[in-house]
Amino acid sequence: MQSIIDGILFKSMVISGANNLANQKQMVDDLNVFPVPDGDTGTNMSMTVSAASRELLATDSTSVSEIAQIIASASLRGARGNSGVIMSQLYRGLATGVKGLDTIDIIAFAKGLKSAADTAYKAVMKPTEGTILTVAREAAEKAIENCETAEDMTSFLEEVVKGAKEALDRTPEMLPVLKQAGVVDAGGMGFLVILQGMLEALKGNPIEADEKIEVKTAKVNKEDIDTANIKFMYCTEFIINKKSANYSVASFRASIEKIGDCMLVIEDVDIVKVHIHTNNPGFVLEQAVKIGDLSNIKIDNMKIQHNETISAPKEPEKEMGVVSVANGDGIEALFNDVGVDQIVKGGQSMNPSAEDIADAVEKVNAKTVFVLPNNKNIILAAQQVCELTDKNVVVIPTKSIPQGMTAMLSFDPSVSAEDNEQAMNEAITTVKSGSVTFASRDSEMDGIEIKKDDIMGLIEGKIVTVSDNVDNVAEEIISKMLDEESTMISVYYGNGVTEEQAQELESKLSAQYKNCDIMVYYGGQPIYYYIISVE
Repeated sequence: MQSIIDGILFKSMVISGANNLANQKQMVDDLNVFPVPDGDTGTNMSMTVSAASRELLATDSTSVSEIAQIIASASLRGARGNSGVIMSQLYRGLATGVKGLDTIDIIAFAKGLKSAADTAYKAVMKPTEGTILTVAREAAEKAIENCETAEDMTSFLEEVVKGAKEALDRTPEMLPVLKQAGVVDAGGMGFLVILQGMLEALKGNPIEADEKIEVKTAKVNKEDIDTANIKFMYCTEFIINKKSANYSVASFRASIEKIGDCMLVIEDVDIVKVHIHTNNPGFVLEQAVKIGDLSNIKIDNMKIQHNETISAPKEPEKEMGVVSVANGDGIEALFNDVGVDQIVKGGQSMNPSAEDIADAVEKVNAKTVFVLPNNKNIILAAQQVCELTDKNVVVIPTKSIPQGMTAMLSFDPSVSAEDNEQAMNEAITTVKSGSVTFASRDSEMDGIEIKKDDIMGLIEGKIVTVSDNVDNVAEEIISKMLDEESTMISVYYGNGVTEEQAQELESKLSAQYKNCDIMVYYGGQPIYYYIISVE
């Protein structure tokens, strides 16, 4: 009877769980309560845990502790959406619970699951019962309850899965919106699917992914080189597995920054990612081993390099910069016009990972970088960026494109970062956001019957009207958003709306609301015919 899990089996279980979710992500997506075409939960969770699988496929480690640290770090960097971030925190808590153990027995596994649930709860400012958090907590409670009496690891994990399933089945009783929609919580289902995949691997039947997971490798752009102008010949990349989570990499960074360029040192709790162009990679490696063991070492003798990168003097670092999440060429251009330094492509149905946002932050040549998520399901991922960069990151919790635009219009590079943070946070409370989209499935929300492909009008994410005409819905939600203090209506038209159609809407609004400034912009966004703000 199996009573001990070693690193090899643990690795197989984690990958099997990720594969099981990847194969069933559409089923989990379909549990999303709102009938909007977002495809969030299953996709986000799957991309998060698949990021961990890619890292595991590239490692030969046989220690449970080391493997747990790898998946914790990889899932944090790959975390997408609220469900993905919570999953990464579950992995982080598990890694903390099994830290220092090459193998785990039933009791250690139970403590790891308890640590996972505790960590996830702490990561969420206002935990909501009836979600993945509840399912993870009750699964952990079942683990603690059975860890000393279970006959073997298989029967133990079967009880854990049973506890997760029982908790999941009760989620509609905890959240009325789930009961109304006739579904269980999507995040909780995703967590259960992962546990079921882990159990199958423990039984000797690991789940294979329907689509092969490619091993992730770092890529550095190396085109258009004049080799005579190469200043630093060797592109050096590796990962440091830190001996201690308390070790500061400041001295390491200082020791190598003068012997190369294009340096990037990103520190997580347990690892440090390093990239530098240098003529002395041996020295860099010698300094790195003082921090911990090295892995994924890659040293290239560069044959190509952008001449303009070599010759251009480095611009002085400015005090503040801004990263914004956006989707749609028109909206991206508008954000650039109002001073955004870097755009991260994403939004509804395409939540960027924490690492995607961190990469954009690193490209901003500023001491403090403000991040505008512009979607409620991206805020939590954006907040994880602080752990992936040494820059001072300030997340303004914008839930919509209009809030992001309003925040940017309040941004003033001439004042302090603290003053900007206060001004931007205050500004986003003054804007009302609406949108017009289509229903992805039949549903009923708040007494409104919805059929697939109906045109829906939403205010602050809540469905308020349904029709078969895009412009009629836009006019109706604008009338509901306006009050006596409203002075401006901004409309961003997206895919599926012609310029002529948008101009006709502008004319109607101008005639009807003479006391308001009417601004209509090309947004080019998918999914939403119109995004609307009233201020």
